[in-house]
Amino acid sequence: MRSPDTLRHIRHSEVDERISVLSYGDEVDAFVVHAERYTVLIDTLSTPELCAEALDKFVPSEPRLLVINTHADWDHVWGNAAVVDRAPVIAHHAALGRHAEAVETLRDKAEARFGNVRIVDPTITFTGTLRIDAGDLTLELIPTPGHTPDHVIVWIPELRVCLAGDSVEDPLPELWDDSPDSLRQMRDSLLAIRALGARWILPAHGQTIDPAIVGCNLAYFDDVAARVAAITGTPPPDLPGLRYEDIVRVDRALSAEAEQFYRDCHAKAVRAALSSCRR
Repeated sequence: MRSPDTLRHIRHSEVDERISVLSYGDEVDAFVVHAERYTVLIDTLSTPELCAEALDKFVPSEPRLLVINTHADWDHVWGNAAVVDRAPVIAHHAALGRHAEAVETLRDKAEARFGNVRIVDPTITFTGTLRIDAGDLTLELIPTPGHTPDHVIVWIPELRVCLAGDSVEDPLPELWDDSPDSLRQMRDSLLAIRALGARWILPAHGQTIDPAIVGCNLAYFDDVAARVAAITGTPPPDLPGLRYEDIVRVDRALSAEAEQFYRDCHAKAVRAALSSCRR
């Protein structure tokens, strides 16, 4: 995605004032939860400079800071170096297995803005579900694989708010790979998120708060699967009826780069559905 010029601080009037969005254009949104016992930063953006700016401008020094990584993708965690001496970094245990991948991704990034990035792993990991008592609010970290093996969402039951990371996305979330397992995990995770009955869903991409996006994502994957199942043989992914234009509904303006990204995500989903049908 094209990097924007400005980190924006957003508070949605419909959502509880204790939830803030730190938006860096169409690259990524991070979140801050202002609770009684802790200020919780959810994802650290794509560089330590961006994370430091977020901390300086928008995150108070008290109460104590906690950091959660929803998953170890570069745009969510490469700011970790800015918090390493200030707060614990909490993530799913599977994030540790992605260190070598992160090193390789950093080596491939040619942009000058990544020059000060160093890969910082989480300092606290968990499996299953982790519950954080933040005083007036509870943060439940719930594994939701499919986008990545280490992905978690943050559920705040008192507010019925789900900070969904990349498990939910407008217009569609990306699968980890084009295997049937990723497709199944993604669908199971979306069903689990829908079952929470959230009042507001805030994903890291798409800049929406509408919980209907979960149903839209599920409908997309079900539509792809149904169209693939109706075709005999092994059709090419660009067959009429399976193309991006035939299935994906986009209700907001996208940059050319963002549109190509979602086209690639769609092609991966079609391949996963084809593989699932051949099993």
